[in-house]
Amino acid sequence: MKREIIDTVLSGYPPVSLAEIDGVRLMNRIDTKYTISYALLPDMLKRLQADYFVQEINGSRLNAYRTMYLDTCDRAMYLDHHNGRCTREKIRVRSYYDSQSVYLEVKNKNNRKRTKKKRIRLPEIKAYQQKEAEVFLETYAKYPPDVLIPQLENSFHRITLINRKKTERLTIDIDLMFRNPSEGIEKQMDDLVIIELKQTGYLPSLAKNVLFDMRIHPMSISKYCLGTILTVPEIKSNRFKEKLIQLNKIRKQ
Repeated sequence: MKREIIDTVLSGYPPVSLAEIDGVRLMNRIDTKYTISYALLPDMLKRLQADYFVQEINGSRLNAYRTMYLDTCDRAMYLDHHNGRCTREKIRVRSYYDSQSVYLEVKNKNNRKRTKKKRIRLPEIKAYQQKEAEVFLETYAKYPPDVLIPQLENSFHRITLINRKKTERLTIDIDLMFRNPSEGIEKQMDDLVIIELKQTGYLPSLAKNVLFDMRIHPMSISKYCLGTILTVPEIKSNRFKEKLIQLNKIRKQ
């Protein structure tokens, strides 16, 4: 029933194709993150319907993603985030099922909270070990390819909204599932929704106004960190404890 409601609301949006939004990829951007319960999602989507397009790929407005995060054996990138480093890196291989494409991506966040992303297309999700991928990592990543191993997998469905001026993207991730590939531990978080507003700068946004009216305030959350905490019981996570308490409260709304 929940999915039927979402599908009905999304059917009222005008569609935009992947090719049409090619200029709104925002590889150098400011990200503002929000977290809400799944129960609030239909209302939020209804409020945005008149002012946004929805991305449609091969007839689907809910697009399936799978991500494999690479990190060092001691999870240096996770620990950088946990320890509050302003400049951080994230390396992942992401599979976009509906467009049948796979990319190796390096994301860097600087001390001004600006995210820069570089990526290269791969033939498959395991091809990060091929020579072309290694050269890419040697060029753009802080960590050499020979120290990187798969440390977390996740999957989710994404709704992508584009404002009418095509200057911002709003990604809405649902059906979150995390898996520790070495231990096989899995955790489903299908009552949680992670929203990310992507802009070239701190600009006025109808989405921000709608979320504010719904008493939803920015809350930074990394899917990599969240999944690591949930599937690696022994991991250092004391700095995230307050955020986990907030997330559990949100899930019950």
